Amino acid sequence: MAVVAKTTAPVASVRGKVSRPVVVAAILFAWLVLFAVLRGRQTLSLAAADLTGLHRWLNEVNDTVGAGRDSNPLFLYFFNEIRLAIDTLVTFVQSLISQPTGGRPVPQVGWLGVVALTGYVSWAVGNWRVALLAVAGFTFFGLQGLWQESMDTLALTLSAVLVALLIGIPLGVWAGLSDRFNRIMTPFLDFMQTMPTFVYLAPLTLIFLIGGASAVITTVIYAAPPAIRITAHAIRSVPRTTVEAAESLGTTRSQELVKVLLPMSKRTVVMGVNQTIMAALAMVTIAALIDAPGLGKTVVQALQSLDVGTAFNAGLAIVVMAIVLDRVTTAAAARTETARSAGGRLRTWRRPLLAAGGIVTAVLVYLSHSYVWAAEFPGDGSAGRHIARAADTVTTWLQDHLSGVTNALRDALTNGLLNPFQTLLTDSPWWLVGITLAALGAVLGGWRAGVTAGVCVGLLVGTGLWSDGMTTLASTAVATVLVMLLGVVFGVWMGRSPLADRLVRPTLDAAQVMPPFVYLVPFLALFGATRFTAIVAAVVYAAPVAIKIIADGVRNVPETTVEAATSAGCNTWQIITKVQLPMARGALTLAINQGLIYVLSMVVVGGLVGAGALGYDVVAGFSQGELYGKGLAAGLAIVLLGVMFDRITQAAARRARA
Repeated sequence: MAVVAKTTAPVASVRGKVSRPVVVAAILFAWLVLFAVLRGRQTLSLAAADLTGLHRWLNEVNDTVGAGRDSNPLFLYFFNEIRLAIDTLVTFVQSLISQPTGGRPVPQVGWLGVVALTGYVSWAVGNWRVALLAVAGFTFFGLQGLWQESMDTLALTLSAVLVALLIGIPLGVWAGLSDRFNRIMTPFLDFMQTMPTFVYLAPLTLIFLIGGASAVITTVIYAAPPAIRITAHAIRSVPRTTVEAAESLGTTRSQELVKVLLPMSKRTVVMGVNQTIMAALAMVTIAALIDAPGLGKTVVQALQSLDVGTAFNAGLAIVVMAIVLDRVTTAAAARTETARSAGGRLRTWRRPLLAAGGIVTAVLVYLSHSYVWAAEFPGDGSAGRHIARAADTVTTWLQDHLSGVTNALRDALTNGLLNPFQTLLTDSPWWLVGITLAALGAVLGGWRAGVTAGVCVGLLVGTGLWSDGMTTLASTAVATVLVMLLGVVFGVWMGRSPLADRLVRPTLDAAQVMPPFVYLVPFLALFGATRFTAIVAAVVYAAPVAIKIIADGVRNVPETTVEAATSAGCNTWQIITKVQLPMARGALTLAINQGLIYVLSMVVVGGLVGAGALGYDVVAGFSQGELYGKGLAAGLAIVLLGVMFDRITQAAARRARA
């Protein structure tokens, strides 16, 4: 009897423990039942032109700030000085490569000099193949008829990257050397990287007005976190034995940093520079919404007028610039290893060749500074017109011949999945949705995640944009489901097949280089200006990161475990579903986290092509002064959704890993 008692007690405790999926299913079932009873009550809906007290108060704050901008000491001696310094930097860089200055009809360095400098720098920090790519890419901007727009984008990007690195690298070094400072910085960096790109724009225009200076400041805030994080990681990754050996030789703290830590972390730091440049370019294009010059403004104007050809031409230029900048900085990160493995003769001739190339580059820069023929790009941009016409032709053909397929796909997903889920969210009482989200957060991520979800729900109600927030939540959730379907299919394929990984990964890397705006253009041609367009663009934008995370998770499942399952008679499907995916659930949860954040960012950008809801509120706030307060509140609502998603999924990922 004693033996029976000992064996049945654990069984009873196991049976008494309810699994997490069962609890989630019970919460969702209770939600559906209460929705059927309470549908349409306390939904907090708000018409597009209506304002709440908070929105009107924010409008008044905007008016008050504008009136006191030239008299308030905080603006006179702090914010205005920052804006003036950044504006001076931007104006200086623009005068060098993009804008006429000082009575000159052309910039200080014309197209020939810019192309020569680009090629020479790419060769010096990378290799000759990257230099050829850079020269070809920059020449292509002129052939498109977008030379000045491209140089404006480049000027803003370079200005933002310079400031971001001046701030980010020292802070990263400090965080790498100090555990305490690293703990202080981490929550701020998490918050800065969680917020969708749109959100930075509205509050900063309140302080710094619209234009190039605000665009650079916004971009610095968005692009600095990668530099800080990666630099800190690089410093911490230097082997401890190497540091101890330097200390045993009597090196001081500063000598240790300059002679050991920074040289040994050089490659990783350059990778951080690469990520900062990519983030800056993405943000600079979006900053066109606050009147930043460049290619982004061309894309925005074309999207607003549904001019697919012009948008495609400018979007192609953004892609080319992103690829060039990415390849140059990637080659710079790898050049140390390449130089070590190169033959002695190549190393011997490199310096004389660089010196000769420098002389040729200086001559070309002088010519472009002195002569109009070398400063203004020759030609009339006919290649760009041909590209735009071809894009329009393809768009017309697609709409004429594939409209049945695309419309059927759009209607099936919209009516079968998006509309029912959106109705569930927007027609449920706000408190019911709030309780459901908090309960799901607590079950999936723990009580802290549940509390965070509850607080975010309360603040979201306070923004006065509950209904629009739920519409955005519906689009985000549907897009995330599609992202995870693609992520699992391609991630498992890549994780199980090295050949598939080699074939697919370059495409995923290239897709992650492209700024968000670019994804809208082809789907605008296929599906028109609808919220479905924004959802599909969001799926394509977010899928690469989810696929790569899941592929790495599947690949990291121990080979011995897979072999044991195979020897037990499991087929391929059973190995995937019973072994690899369950053991990679930490990667799956992390993929959901990153997919949600990427999708949320892109769905909001989709406000430009008919996505509506919070994205439209933000865009309308920039274009219509009376809706500024509502746009600012919409930005806060997006932050709250992002924080809620991020905290729940990160906590769930930690639970899965544990």
